[in-house]
Amino acid sequence: MSIILTLHALLVLSFTLRILLRDDLSPPGRLAWFIVLNALPYLGSLLYFLFGEIDLGNHATKRHDEIFDEINAKASYFMGESSNSYQLIEQIYQPAFLYAGSINGFHPLPGNSAELMPDSDTTLASMIADIDAATDEVHVLYYIWLTDTTGTALAEALIAAALRGVTCRVLADGLGSRGLIKSALWQRMKEAGVQLAIALPFSNIIYTLITSRVDLRNHRKITVIDSRITYCGSRNSADPEFLVKKKYAPWIDIMLRIKGPVVAQNQLLFASDWMQATGESLDNFHLAAKDIEGGFPAQVMGVGPTERTGATPQLFSNLFACAEESILLTTPYFVPDTTVLEALCTAAHRGVTVMLIFPKKNDSWIVAAASHSYYRRLLDAGCIIYEHRKGLLHSKILTVDGKVSLVGSSNLDLRSFDLNYENNLLLQDKSLTQAINERQYSYIKGSDEVKLPEVLNWPFYRRVWNNVIATLGPVL
Repeated sequence: MSIILTLHALLVLSFTLRILLRDDLSPPGRLAWFIVLNALPYLGSLLYFLFGEIDLGNHATKRHDEIFDEINAKASYFMGESSNSYQLIEQIYQPAFLYAGSINGFHPLPGNSAELMPDSDTTLASMIADIDAATDEVHVLYYIWLTDTTGTALAEALIAAALRGVTCRVLADGLGSRGLIKSALWQRMKEAGVQLAIALPFSNIIYTLITSRVDLRNHRKITVIDSRITYCGSRNSADPEFLVKKKYAPWIDIMLRIKGPVVAQNQLLFASDWMQATGESLDNFHLAAKDIEGGFPAQVMGVGPTERTGATPQLFSNLFACAEESILLTTPYFVPDTTVLEALCTAAHRGVTVMLIFPKKNDSWIVAAASHSYYRRLLDAGCIIYEHRKGLLHSKILTVDGKVSLVGSSNLDLRSFDLNYENNLLLQDKSLTQAINERQYSYIKGSDEVKLPEVLNWPFYRRVWNNVIATLGPVL
């Protein structure tokens, strides 16, 4: 018995010491793990071993650094001139753009234009038409790529492009696109000459479990065609009916079709993932940039487990701090850290109109409960909360003062903050931002406003449940 007690104590103490030694872990995260380890020591120790640390391993981190050294050496022109770039941005918003530029070294480039896609059908038709017109290269990366109508149509367009001699590169996440990767459609793309790679594959699951964690994923959604056109937004390669979770359908997304020099930055971000997955060199990519007369300044931002910790919440907080008049935020998954929560409340307290749009019915019960735990604090500060009734509102949008927009794959949750590779486009343009705001107001028309009295009347057990889940959020 004494040996068992000694082993038990050593197990708990070793994991406790490891948690205390981690300088990168936030106090709430540390507390959550302490609770789990003390309540369920054996299960908690196993969970920490599998999911406790955000690390792809030294090899991945070293390779990431080598890739961006190569990009900076060979493609600095497309990264933007850091010394002059920010003169394109209004002074009040420069701190946020400067912070975004510090993450990957992508700085604002002038001369861009963008079209806000009206709906999913138009997005797919436009994307396929652009691929059908491609003459040089097509690059596609998705977290989720299904073999439904959308996924099959995109694959068929790539097959046709490859057969006529266009270089087509496809990168799909090993977990989110596992159905496609195992399908005949994947094999057909390969046979047609489409170059295929898997982001974060499960080829050696035991090694992954020992050296990293299986839930570090590539959540990006990137399409680049002939270095002239790129698509950026929240949509995966899947129908709005989203058959894998059809009871939450339709998935409601936002996508931009973009032209201009910032296309090259999105291509470089794709290239960084491709080089990480395949070991290839940047020399295999063709880069070009063409200004659009009168176009707006924009820059790409990519984050992930091999970038610095906290980059996403710090960027959002910078944008909130720049706001003078309004913040409109749409996200399906809202589990903010202290940095983001305080920045939102601070903006509302100083008189900025803060409007938050979430789905009423979430596909993650964990996210739903954790998100609700923050409602009272936000409403007390003066934020306005809407819950969209129809389907799953999956768009990820932030607009500031009707002038600045951030659109991409990042949610306002701990997974996007810490675990996923994400891509976003940050831009300053009044006309486009107002169009994006109109889209957000259309969401509001289909939403119910959540009032403070309603939240105060939630039964005690619901409030307890929400707060327990929020406390354990870093573990879950």
